[in-house]
Amino acid sequence: TALISIVLLTALSSSVAAKNVWLDAQGKPAAESDSSKSIDGFSGMLLVTPDKDWAEKWNTSPVTVPHFASATEVSEGNTLFLLTFFAGPGRDSAGKTNVLCDFAMIRPDGSKSIEQTDAPCFQVELKEDPSSVFLAPAVVGYLAEASDQRGTWIFHMTLKDKVRGVELPLKASFLVK
Repeated sequence: TALISIVLLTALSSSVAAKNVWLDAQGKPAAESDSSKSIDGFSGMLLVTPDKDWAEKWNTSPVTVPHFASATEVSEGNTLFLLTFFAGPGRDSAGKTNVLCDFAMIRPDGSKSIEQTDAPCFQVELKEDPSSVFLAPAVVGYLAEASDQRGTWIFHMTLKDKVRGVELPLKASFLVK
């Protein structure tokens, strides 16, 4: 089976302002898709990247906007990382956030490789601007091995903002060749 790892991060945010809407390379609002949505000021985006240095790119100066490559396929021996970004989490009267994550990786035959429900994704006393972009602590790494099923793998992530009462179901896929 595929080696799938979940990395818990300690540095979860960047002060890159998203204004609760995702922008394209030209700075224009990006169209909503399966992997990028906004509801009631809460925004989420999934990114499939081959960047092994994604953590270094993310953990930069607040004035540096990190740039990640995206990928739609992977061949044997190579790795992809699934990153979940979000902005605009609600805060309760004490200033605390309560974002939970449900995620699952679905093999080409429909079976689940991993599944997690109600994982704590962002439960902090938020002192930063909530429109900053945050990275969910569950980062999934996928290493394509010889024994892995070939075909399209699908990653589902649902960001659940319990303060706002909003859920963002996101989906991204990649082809294992």
